[in-house]
Amino acid sequence: MSVPASPTLRWVTAGLLLVAAVLSLALPFVSATLLTIALGGVAVAAGISQLLRLTSADDTRSKVFRAISGVLYVVGGIGLVVFPVASTVSLTLFIGVLLAVEGVMELAGAAAGAGPARGLVLLDGIVTVVLGGMLIAEWPSDSIWAIGTLLGFGLAFSAFNLITAAPPAAEG
Repeated sequence: MSVPASPTLRWVTAGLLLVAAVLSLALPFVSATLLTIALGGVAVAAGISQLLRLTSADDTRSKVFRAISGVLYVVGGIGLVVFPVASTVSLTLFIGVLLAVEGVMELAGAAAGAGPARGLVLLDGIVTVVLGGMLIAEWPSDSIWAIGTLLGFGLAFSAFNLITAAPPAAEG
């Protein structure tokens, strides 16, 4: 994370992140729904960008694949925006599977490596697999709170990281 040079800006940014974290933790369903809608908006923008790049493709095959990609992004993004609750349920399962796979990869990395942080990588892998497994096992009932809660904790950690990070060195 990039750290603002101004101490005031650092504290204001950290404060805003903490407010967003508290709101996400207090209203996890609302924050998860808003996050899903935001992801839909980003997907629509990415799809439109892909479609606008059609003229820069050299051959017909490139244009076809870029057009298919753009249309899929736009349709998927619209689906996220129009059906945010159903999309949040699907997104929760996706995140559970993603975390479980990431945890297994971390465990494999810990088993294959012998570096000084091997224990931390092993712990990270175990925690990530357990978290992903819990999301999968409790799906779809955990969809109401899981994404919003994860977002809230992520925002809180970002705020604390910003507060405790060393300020950038002065150039001169």
